[in-house]
Amino acid sequence: MSEQAMIDKEGLRQRYAAERDKRIRTDGNDQYIEIKDQLSHYLQDPYVPVKEREPLNDHVTVAYIGGGFSGLVAGARLVERGITDVRILEKGGDFGGTWYWNRYPGAQCDTAAMVYMPLLEETGHMPSEKYAHAPEILEQCQRIGRKYNLYDNALFHTQVKELRWDEEEKVWRITTDRGDDFTANFVGMGTGPLHVPKLPGIPGIETFKGHSFHTSRWDYEYTGGDPEGAPLEKLGDKRVAIIGTGATAVQCVPHLAKACQSLFVCQRTPSSVDIRDNHDIDPKWFHNIATPGWQMRWIENFTANQTGQPAEEDLVADGWTDISKRVREKISKLPKEDLTIEKMMAAYEDSDFEKMEEIRSRCNSVVEDQETAEHLKAWYQQLCKRPCFHDEYLKSYNEPGCELVDTDGQGVERITEKGVVVGGVEYEVDCIIYASGFEVGTPFERRSGYDTVGKGGMLLSDYWADGMRTKHGVHVHNFPNLFISQATQGANLISNYPHNLTECGNTMAIMVRHALDNGFKELEVTEQAENDWMELLLQAPPMMLGTTECTPGYYNNEGKGWGEGETRAVSYPFGPVAYFKYLNDWRDSGSFEGVEFRQ
Repeated sequence: MSEQAMIDKEGLRQRYAAERDKRIRTDGNDQYIEIKDQLSHYLQDPYVPVKEREPLNDHVTVAYIGGGFSGLVAGARLVERGITDVRILEKGGDFGGTWYWNRYPGAQCDTAAMVYMPLLEETGHMPSEKYAHAPEILEQCQRIGRKYNLYDNALFHTQVKELRWDEEEKVWRITTDRGDDFTANFVGMGTGPLHVPKLPGIPGIETFKGHSFHTSRWDYEYTGGDPEGAPLEKLGDKRVAIIGTGATAVQCVPHLAKACQSLFVCQRTPSSVDIRDNHDIDPKWFHNIATPGWQMRWIENFTANQTGQPAEEDLVADGWTDISKRVREKISKLPKEDLTIEKMMAAYEDSDFEKMEEIRSRCNSVVEDQETAEHLKAWYQQLCKRPCFHDEYLKSYNEPGCELVDTDGQGVERITEKGVVVGGVEYEVDCIIYASGFEVGTPFERRSGYDTVGKGGMLLSDYWADGMRTKHGVHVHNFPNLFISQATQGANLISNYPHNLTECGNTMAIMVRHALDNGFKELEVTEQAENDWMELLLQAPPMMLGTTECTPGYYNNEGKGWGEGETRAVSYPFGPVAYFKYLNDWRDSGSFEGVEFRQ
């Protein structure tokens, strides 16, 4: 009997639906707490002290908001084109973005470093392992900053308060929380999708009298150890609870399990945790493959293999490309007359059932306590939530002091002065660690910390009140000389997000150079071009990530799905490979169809 025949598909559908339904909440995304006021200590920077400086009242050619990958890549491409008057504003104390903040034990990239870490070829850096750890990624960010002299004009520990277009002077005016008030000809916004930490709205969260922190502000002074992987030696006599079992917890739980006297892992929904198979990169091998243009070849190869347009060889060969490979194999076996949307989606479902059964079986083979193993099983499709890949997480539950506190989909009931309560049982702890993630479904201006004021006093929040509107996800009508770096309404490539940012940075540098060379003071997408782009995007098929049939999470707005405006969070209908080729052709033509350049 075939493996597919052995799978009770209808039984799995019913189990998936039942697990989803028990986790649905009427408050959706509002279940989380915005960190402010009496909780603002969760946002303090534990890594770099704030340096006093005088406010700036000057002018730059380019200002870029966000010092993560997007700002660094855009800055590098601008400098390569001779535009060195670039000022990056960053709320952290250094470059790095998410890799500045996320220094928790075990933090590492989930996508292979060869395609994930930007500008490896330009900086001459060889990743030390297939999935680089956070310190190496942060170091690469700093390396880019040094190579392109981006530190010279950067403003750290600085948050924008307002961004306003001056129609008379044809410049952007930027004010900040450090008293700065300066102007720029062009502005880039790369504030990222995952940088504002959130807390779960658990009753009593403010009453806990022990120690607590969010994983993006890891307190090594309390735990001992360091981001480089030193043991958390101060936890040997501590009882610790960690709330959340998403991608962050999957990486840090193994370190906590070894260090704590007792570790209580509070789980609402288990992650799917597949094999990672990390390994060191051989310098001799790397030397042989790192010929000119090597990184873009790897990036394009990964994108093609992962999104259904396979190259002859799979250079990365990871969990992401495996997902696509399995689906392609299923579809390729369909008779020609069965190549319908319905039959292909059924083939996708079959492939996913088989893979998720493998992942669930792995729990039984790795975890010694079979009751715990059963609670660690993910009952949903692999792309319902962010897929995880790790070789040590499941083993953590074999540590004598590590206990899974499964909440049967309900989450922690409440927090007391002494600990956490689940199912009426209080677990007294010395420390609570919140691995509760970042704001995703909140308004753009809330996550950015400022609103953007365009022509005629138009607020970006008002312009997007009914949903995001752009061309390429980059240009917005009524907001001249503004570039937004992100994935939505472009390739929307989630498996390797930096690929989106690299292309946004290239676009900005090429267009700014064109404007300066030709004496143009303004560039703006036309209303018609924006409308045409939106019409094209709405032809795209629905994404398989986080449908409303999925268990709740940030992919599907905590199970509520998205309103009419959020249906515009779509991608180029012909796929990422086609989008990147289209964008390259659009830029290389030099005409920048749909964008007006004005003196």
